[in-house]
Amino acid sequence: MSKPFTALDHVQLAMPIGEAAAARSFYCDLLGMTEITKPPVLAKRGGCWFESGSVQIHLGVDNDFRPAKKAHPALCCADYASLIARLQLAGVELTTDDALPATVRCYIHDVFGNRIELIEA
Repeated sequence: MSKPFTALDHVQLAMPIGEAAAARSFYCDLLGMTEITKPPVLAKRGGCWFESGSVQIHLGVDNDFRPAKKAHPALCCADYASLIARLQLAGVELTTDDALPATVRCYIHDVFGNRIELIEA
């Protein structure tokens, strides 16, 4: 059987209603992603989409928002040390994890409490 998937198109996380500015501040200003325009048919639902290279994170509005505390995207970072320094300077709490000896990684939470894993590439 051939492999059925060739790539991950995007990851969707939830966000509260009316918090697009906070999402932009975190994902663009802190993480360095670029906001991309949602298709008009989806834009009316609210939320924001962000990308960096081939990585996309879609934030969808959830009327009964609860952050993802365990499930998470894991992002491979081109310049892990600089990103970590920028996040620490901004006061973002980091939890390092050395459970995988050959992998340098940590966990952060976005402005809404969604968990994100950062991995040194």
